[in-house]
Amino acid sequence: MDNQLACDVVVVGAGMVGAACALYASRAGLRTLLVDRGPVAGGTTGAGEGNLLVSDKEPGPELDLALLSRRLWGDLAAEPGLGRAVEFEEKGGVVVASGPEGMAALSTFAEGQRTAGVEALTVTPEELRDLEPHMTKDVAGGVHYPQDCQVMPSLAAAQVVRAARRAGAELRIGATVTAVLRTKDGSVRGVRTDRHGDLRAPVVVNAAGTWGGEVAALAGVRLPVLPRRGFVLVTEPLPRAVVRHKVYAADYVADVASGDAGLQSSAVVEGTAAGPVLIGASRERVGFDRGFSLPVARRLAAQAVALFPALDTVRVMRGYLGFRPYLPDHLPAIGADPRVPGLYHACGHEGAGIGLAVGTGHLIAQSLTGATPDLDLAPFRPDRFEDAAPEGSPNRREEGQQ
Repeated sequence: MDNQLACDVVVVGAGMVGAACALYASRAGLRTLLVDRGPVAGGTTGAGEGNLLVSDKEPGPELDLALLSRRLWGDLAAEPGLGRAVEFEEKGGVVVASGPEGMAALSTFAEGQRTAGVEALTVTPEELRDLEPHMTKDVAGGVHYPQDCQVMPSLAAAQVVRAARRAGAELRIGATVTAVLRTKDGSVRGVRTDRHGDLRAPVVVNAAGTWGGEVAALAGVRLPVLPRRGFVLVTEPLPRAVVRHKVYAADYVADVASGDAGLQSSAVVEGTAAGPVLIGASRERVGFDRGFSLPVARRLAAQAVALFPALDTVRVMRGYLGFRPYLPDHLPAIGADPRVPGLYHACGHEGAGIGLAVGTGHLIAQSLTGATPDLDLAPFRPDRFEDAAPEGSPNRREEGQQ
């Protein structure tokens, strides 16, 4: 069956990034089709914590994108009903250092961020206790980041898809993309799906997250996206006063920037609007291994209790895991792929996809409509890995594209 659907752009992947691409493309007047092999937010997005962070990013392209996204998230949250629907919280973040050396390094890091437009307030141990009364007193100080926010990721993706559909986008879920169609001169002419046949369009946006490398391969190009597994623990509901901000140890910043394939973890603790406290964060490259690791869970719990002793008697109700879409230089691929006319990428955001999604979608829409993007897209070029030796290849299992 060949159901030819005339549209301007097909977005592959209905996670948070794909939803944002569909929203901004539709609002720019482009006839947009969003397609996914599973449900909305069925991949990395549904396993996220919903963080919208500037605190963990050093000055450079990713921080610029985070600041743009933070502004756009604020705009979306101000739209009638949307902010409450996605549990948008401007609660701020707190990064803490355990000793003088760590505090000195954190202060230097924050100073660089301030020059890039981040609001970073150095706080003493006494001031930390005012911000987080239940946090350990065994800290040397920290930095308060009022711009850090949070949403409920699955709700956010669903609501952004709903907004995109109100703007004219169409949604096809449960349809696996099996090929990227190309003309004789190599240009994109749509995608082939197992459920809806050929969906014709002159532009395809690869927003497949952890499976972005597979979608790129369908178009005949290499994008070295690898899965980076992480676990999250969820406690029983607690009063909001127990953990007021997103709080994490300064080591977390180094873990995010590391390319080490081995297990890394650092204390990340945050309350949610619904009451449960989320505990992370671990990182390891083990392919798409979905096995639950009790040692990692215990390690995360111990690190959380060290940071918040009051959690020692709190019950963990469940734990879950997800796969961050990792690229070797820790920057996403955003924009047109010069190797295949009509192919665009919006993937590889690692653990920052929820926060960076709306900025990414906005930049993709600007590129598609011929507008000058608000940010220089050169650092995010999808072909920047062309001459690099492969780190490995994605584990191809039943997951397919996001």
